[in-house]
Amino acid sequence: MSIELTCIVDVSKSTSFQMQHTFLFYKDDNLLHNTTSEQNRTRYKISPARFADSGIYKCIVEANMKTKSSNDLEVQVKGLCQPKLTALKSEVTEGEFVTLRCEVPEEMPPFIFLFKKMSSNQHPQEKKKQELKENFASVEFPVEERDRILRFQCVAQVHSIFGSEMSEPSKMTIVTVVEPFSHPKLTSKSPWNVTEGDRIDIVCTTILARRYEIEILIQKDKRILNSTRGQNSVTYSAVATMEHNGNYTCKVELGRVSKTTSMNIVVAELFAKPILTPSLTDLDENERLSLWCHINGSPKANFSIVKRPPENGILLKTSSNFTIQAQVDDTGSYVCRAEIKGIIKESNPVQITVYAPVSEPVLSVANSSMEMVLGETLLLRCQSMFGTPPINYTLFRGNRLIDTITVFNNTYAEFRDRQTKLNSLREYRCEASNRHSHAIKSSYKMNITVIAPVTNISFGSLPHGEVEDGGDINFLCVVGEGSLPINFTIFKQNEQTPLFYESKMETRILWQKKSLSKQDAGKYFCEASNRALVTKRSNLLTVKVVLASWQKGFIALFVLAVIAIAASGFWWCWRKKEKGKHPSMEMSGSTAVTNSTSEKLPSGPNHFTEVYPGSGYIEDCENTVKPTDENKDSGENRHSRIEGSPDAT
Repeated sequence: MSIELTCIVDVSKSTSFQMQHTFLFYKDDNLLHNTTSEQNRTRYKISPARFADSGIYKCIVEANMKTKSSNDLEVQVKGLCQPKLTALKSEVTEGEFVTLRCEVPEEMPPFIFLFKKMSSNQHPQEKKKQELKENFASVEFPVEERDRILRFQCVAQVHSIFGSEMSEPSKMTIVTVVEPFSHPKLTSKSPWNVTEGDRIDIVCTTILARRYEIEILIQKDKRILNSTRGQNSVTYSAVATMEHNGNYTCKVELGRVSKTTSMNIVVAELFAKPILTPSLTDLDENERLSLWCHINGSPKANFSIVKRPPENGILLKTSSNFTIQAQVDDTGSYVCRAEIKGIIKESNPVQITVYAPVSEPVLSVANSSMEMVLGETLLLRCQSMFGTPPINYTLFRGNRLIDTITVFNNTYAEFRDRQTKLNSLREYRCEASNRHSHAIKSSYKMNITVIAPVTNISFGSLPHGEVEDGGDINFLCVVGEGSLPINFTIFKQNEQTPLFYESKMETRILWQKKSLSKQDAGKYFCEASNRALVTKRSNLLTVKVVLASWQKGFIALFVLAVIAIAASGFWWCWRKKEKGKHPSMEMSGSTAVTNSTSEKLPSGPNHFTEVYPGSGYIEDCENTVKPTDENKDSGENRHSRIEGSPDAT
């Protein structure tokens, strides 16, 4: 089947002359063919036509520097040609691979190739491969065990904008498989009924197609008993025991090829496993220990008694019974062995433990201190230096059981006890015991001192708050609770050196500070601590140093003296002015004036002169002076200022 494209052009011209036409054929806008002719038509043939030739075609004609294009023509080609399948080898061996190549001649990618493997002993296998650039693809199929004649086919599939097409299957390709070796054969040369003591011989054989480096082995329950390489047989031989009962497998391997066969062997028991019976399994040191060994049915056998460790055991006696005076070193695992006709069987192990009595335990504190702080955890250790573990250690506080710990080696038991009450019992002891029949051993009693840390500290003074200059003050520091002795320290704020320190067997301290001055004013606090090593600080106490009573009296007398001087000055000033106004009457009216003046003085406050205490200076004879009460207040304010300034002391 072919495609023939014809392009015709109709040209109008004024005269009769020959014109050259250039014909251009395009597929999907790609130039396929061009030709030049004086004819007004030309043909382009595609043979044979393939699915890849499907597309949009057009032709363009160029003549006399003019160009004309035809309409687009859609062409679809149906179907794909049959692919060609080839095998790299026509004969392969089990475990190898068959390499196949599928090709679609004269078609254009992309393709999807589908390969199929068909065998008489298994379901068909398929593989797909996509090829984007080539019109062929290659794959490999493994050759499995029991493959004999293999048939292969391939199909090609292509997709485009016009749809998809699938080819018909290729011709069948046949590949022959050759066995490198035959299926193995497993045989036993032993009697049909095997009894313990009989010899068993198991042989595995195979037939090789040619000399290969095969591996052949015999295994039982995944345990390889014997194996060889490059040979076609292997043998396993042994004296039959009950352990030889079970399934045996022969396996032959070469590369990826593995072939197996199995057989079951039953071994009859010659005699039962011996039984070891002890008089006791847990016994005291120096106690009598007896062991007896026997077989059900009481057949005649050679007995021996063995102690472990070591792994192979230590032969104690070639007899069915054994008696000793047990010591601690006799602790261990004991077995009995019985032998009949060369068959040796061993009893189940019996664990014997000989206990030495525990020694008197020693109770100690982990940090070696016999004191503890209330609320903290006490760590105690109890240990017996002698005694067979496991040892049970029990801790008591008074008569109350705290805890029991079992130790499985020669070390101590560690107990933790937390004190939450100050009046809790503080007498400890521990007990130790093991499986020895003797009495429990107890440690000596240990007394632990519980220290209550200092709490609820308060600080005060008498007198409270204010002290006269030169006076004494009593400081009182009290704690609500705490173990004695208590260390009391009194500080002044912002000073590193303490003012007072004393350790007392009381919960309070009284300290008197004498002859306070202005420099002693400030804030004070108290600190208290004890052996709990926790220091508590009190609140801050403010102390003010004020003027003493005699100092206040002296200031009052001073103020009165100043007032008297001021009054005298005022009187002198006033009299001088009066003399200036009445010079002619100075002598005759002096008494009257004096009387008049004395009568007018108490009449009103506006006639007093203002005085500044302590200055000795009168500002103005005509200025007013405050009443006596106000002057007193002024003195008190002055006193207040003195109190606040160190220089006024």
